[in-house]
Amino acid sequence: MVSRVTTLAFHGIEAVPVDVQVQVGPGMVAFTIVGLPDKAVAESRERVRAALHASGLALPAKRVTVNLAPADLPKEGSHYDLPIALGVMAAIGAIPADILSDYAVLGELGLDGSVAEVSGVLPAAVGANALGKGLICPAASGGEAAWADSEMDILAPVSLIQLANHFKGTQVLSRPAPKLQTAPDSLPDLKDVRGQESAKRALEIAAAGGHNLLMTGPPGAGKSMLASRLPSILPPLQPKELLEVSMIASLAGELADGRLTDRRPFRAPHHSASMAALVGGGMRARPGEVSLAHNGVLFLDELPEFNPQVLDSLRQPLETGEAVIARANHRVTYPARIQFIAAMNPCRCGHAGEPGHKCRRGERCASEYQARISGPLLDRIDIRIDVPAVSAMDLIGQSDNEPSGKVAVRVSKARQIQRERYLNLGLPGTTNANAPASTIETVTRPDAAGMGFLREAAEKLALSARGYHRVLKLARTLADLDGKDSVARIHLAEALSYRGKDLARQAA
Repeated sequence: MVSRVTTLAFHGIEAVPVDVQVQVGPGMVAFTIVGLPDKAVAESRERVRAALHASGLALPAKRVTVNLAPADLPKEGSHYDLPIALGVMAAIGAIPADILSDYAVLGELGLDGSVAEVSGVLPAAVGANALGKGLICPAASGGEAAWADSEMDILAPVSLIQLANHFKGTQVLSRPAPKLQTAPDSLPDLKDVRGQESAKRALEIAAAGGHNLLMTGPPGAGKSMLASRLPSILPPLQPKELLEVSMIASLAGELADGRLTDRRPFRAPHHSASMAALVGGGMRARPGEVSLAHNGVLFLDELPEFNPQVLDSLRQPLETGEAVIARANHRVTYPARIQFIAAMNPCRCGHAGEPGHKCRRGERCASEYQARISGPLLDRIDIRIDVPAVSAMDLIGQSDNEPSGKVAVRVSKARQIQRERYLNLGLPGTTNANAPASTIETVTRPDAAGMGFLREAAEKLALSARGYHRVLKLARTLADLDGKDSVARIHLAEALSYRGKDLARQAA
């Protein structure tokens, strides 16, 4: 007799159905798993054997063969334990085989028969729902599985024996409730930042349009402090964005207790991060920081200290909104639509350009340090500002700085304008920063004075095609913050001012 159980493998954030076929038949006593299993899957036979014994069952003295079909698809991870165990139980008649056809199953087994938490339950639940099946998953992951569909049949047992009792009718498992992570009581607030009014203005613009931002300044100027306060002015995730972000976090095993949150991700990897850590990869092609920051913020502090090749690997995700991991045997794509925020010192000693400072290495100190960042990467950054050192006078006395709450209201209004604009154009969930070039030309529409000014500026500053469209996107955001339908010359002038000093030097 051959029993069948459906489980799921993961290809990016897509769940691919896998048919677990179990046969208990005559032959030499053995427990064999075939179908391209990795080490974790191959070792599951020992966990399954111990879990069945702890549950009061014993494997018959026969040959047990488990086939994971399709056989040419690599199987990775420990979530195959539970479907294999249920397949064996159905094959020996411990549970009814026909009941399992209504569910997709995943879970790791402990030696005592407990069902341990696994990663990827949310995308698995979405995949099972697409197949018209319910889901059997660990109790610790039931809260995230419940988000897939309110009508979906979900069983979240604590142990293998509890699930067997449910199928026998001696115990009833209730459907788990969706879990939502409570919002933090307080996020770092902009009112704590003294001075830096122009930098706070740039941060507000970046938040309103989803623009990339680079801050350059001496140590202690407040660059990291400003970046850490960006989440406090960003709007919460929309339902579709929430699902995408949570599916990636689930695959990475970063959903604490299966709880979802509507806060936008804020990732700040150390500058020693490898290319695989940043864009994804490794033996199992896992999502990297750029995908874990999807629909949120990727903050790179001390930007030139990153390996130049690692930084240049961000160029494609910043342009396409996807991280493509290509290997000899498979190709995986993860969503990576991020807001890129970076901070750096002007030179290695950190004080180039400050009054009274003279570096022993001269101008070469700054030029060599800044040359670690390639021009194509800089061209993808909409806003480049200098953050000067804060004077003592800015720190003395009481602060009457504007809190994040007031700034967040303006950002939310600008985002709402963009949401409605692009929804009417058939581009839901689009911000000015990631709008297509043809669309941004249509929705910007500078007046006559603005068009003449833009043409003259583009010629003098030798803007690239990408730089030209990014200026238009930034100007459109400035107009949205002002509540204007059309883009005026003042918006274009401010947008050009954020292109950085390098353009001014190029024009000279």
